[in-house]
Amino acid sequence: MVRRPFNRFHIQLCGFYFFYFATLGGLIPYLGLYLHSIGFGPGAIGSVMALLMSSRIVAPLVWGWLADHRERRMVFVRLASLLTLVAFSGMYLARQFWWIAAVVFVFGFFWNASLPLLEATTMSHTGSDPGAYGRVRLWGSIGFIASVLVLGVVIDRYGAWSVLPALSLLMSGTGLLALSLPEAELRGRIDHPGPLRQALLRREVFAFLLACFLMQVSHGPYYTFYSLYLAGQGYPKSVIGALWAFAVLCEIGVFLSMRRLLARIALRPVLLASFALAVLRWLLIGYFPGHLAILVFAQALHAATFGAFHAAAMQMIHRFFTGRHQHRGQAIYGSASIGLGGAVGSFWAGRAWTALGPTATFTLAALIAGLAFLVALLLLRPQTTQ
Repeated sequence: MVRRPFNRFHIQLCGFYFFYFATLGGLIPYLGLYLHSIGFGPGAIGSVMALLMSSRIVAPLVWGWLADHRERRMVFVRLASLLTLVAFSGMYLARQFWWIAAVVFVFGFFWNASLPLLEATTMSHTGSDPGAYGRVRLWGSIGFIASVLVLGVVIDRYGAWSVLPALSLLMSGTGLLALSLPEAELRGRIDHPGPLRQALLRREVFAFLLACFLMQVSHGPYYTFYSLYLAGQGYPKSVIGALWAFAVLCEIGVFLSMRRLLARIALRPVLLASFALAVLRWLLIGYFPGHLAILVFAQALHAATFGAFHAAAMQMIHRFFTGRHQHRGQAIYGSASIGLGGAVGSFWAGRAWTALGPTATFTLAALIAGLAFLVALLLLRPQTTQ
């Protein structure tokens, strides 16, 4: 397998990933802290985060359908990036629950539109070389790390409100990078692989999507309450940001090594290992919050529970959905896994956090990750994921 050099288009994709995931690095760790600072309780925070995730159920399907029927796909990416910034400005206008909820859902609908389109494009340019996807995607991880580290210090100094202007700035960067991506690079011959429902009705596709859905559901307590959880244990925001950053640094290591890893190991064992290690990770976080060394080890497992899992999932989607179905395949994966799974995860975590407490909530997350392991083990055929 020959490693191909990056061209200008790859570099522009790297920039887009950097700002997109830098925005995510402000939203996931710190939006909950901001909502807590304006008086939102765990149930309300979980509901708002669920709405952010649920916007990804609808957005990728709508925008993916448009992309599959138009050649000028970057028009939709640029439009979505602009409308994301406009919609997010509503966060500055009011602090009532229903207003915040509406703003989060609307800006999430636009923000969640661009990434599936770019993921499909990136895979179409790098699919023959699994390592190339990792080298592009790692810039998203670098953006996430930069964001959580800087914002952790900024919030310690200026307060949780500062997350809003920081997110606006990062969303502006995403929009500028979207303007730089040339439309011509996204065009090319599109084959016709048959009706989309034929791919969706395959047992291995259903099993894969179900396992990914459960994996995202298990992440609900982590993405929604991890920062609040550690803040309650007395950790300063800068340390919390460093733990988030360390996790993503480990993720970068996986992206850099995916070419060698996937050359030696099939996709199914990589997914199974990521599900099993998610069980361990949630148990460690739930039962040992006061032990920093254990938390650091648990964050190192992010290399498997997100890095290896995501890279393998992208390769599998690229194989399950071909030709004209590439964008909608990415959209369906995003809707079923990150969208629906993330929404269900955030919602149940908000209820369980109040009713059962953090330890029991993370224990339930571990059980859900274990269920994902069983689904992949029993229903995902080895011969389809080699």
